[in-house]
Amino acid sequence: MSQPAVNRTMSAADWAMLLALSLLWGGSFFFVGLAVAELPTLTIVAARVVLAALILLVVIRLSGQQMPSGRRVWLAFFAMGFLNNVMPFSLIVWGQGHIASGLASILNATTPLATVVVAHFLTDDEKMTGGRLAGVLIGLAGVVLMIGTDALANLGTDVLAELACLGATLSYAFAGIFGRRFKRMGIPPLSTAAGQVTASALMLTPVALVLDRPWTLAAPGGATLAALVGLAALSTAAAYVLYFRILATAGTTNLLLVTFLIPVSAILLGVLVLGEALEPKHFVGMGLIGLGLAAIDGRPWRALAAAAARR
Repeated sequence: MSQPAVNRTMSAADWAMLLALSLLWGGSFFFVGLAVAELPTLTIVAARVVLAALILLVVIRLSGQQMPSGRRVWLAFFAMGFLNNVMPFSLIVWGQGHIASGLASILNATTPLATVVVAHFLTDDEKMTGGRLAGVLIGLAGVVLMIGTDALANLGTDVLAELACLGATLSYAFAGIFGRRFKRMGIPPLSTAAGQVTASALMLTPVALVLDRPWTLAAPGGATLAALVGLAALSTAAAYVLYFRILATAGTTNLLLVTFLIPVSAILLGVLVLGEALEPKHFVGMGLIGLGLAAIDGRPWRALAAAAARR
């Protein structure tokens, strides 16, 4: 499949955007934690993409831009929304209903591993290397350590739910590969983000209306409404603009390294906002994740090799 070339080694700007994206997505756990006290999951997911779509469409209008039109473009938006939101959200929601959240988080952290494999076969410029694979495995070990190895105790007890969570990681991997086409189509990240979440909203809203019947629920309180706005504006609208910007410059594999950084961001936000304490395993896990990211980036090792050669 013909794809636009990307930078395999990330620039400082790419790393900064990746860290910002991890903070935005890590914050989603905080917002969802507030919202689930009063609203069912599908209603939260639908409200998230509907509000995000409205925000992005208003931003596009105020900036004087126009959304792209044409059947081919919108078919691509719907395909991206299905791969990146509808399918993984549905699989994760169902899977987390049957297995512990810690195990689900670890399974979700295998996304970069799935991406390395998928990108190797479907792209010309993101082939698997020993350093990249080693970095992914080291980073995954760091996530497991941060969340707690005891979460693996029940691995294999509900295979279908575990396969559902792993299926979500594959869907994210294919979404990353598929999403590279928007750069080739000349669609900027803001419009791509708006198109994807709009398509996702059109697909997810009917499902939430049928299954949750939100009009029968009690009116949510102010904290829940604020959480929904934060989830939509920060963890979805702003996050997806960054997502497509990183995808266009750094590639699929580098982009989905954010999966390793999300647990770090979530834990640090818990410390800063909720007063939670950092444990020794968190520091060790963060160190392993940093080492894994360095191995994938490659520049630290090349610098060491160059320094050794000069001696």
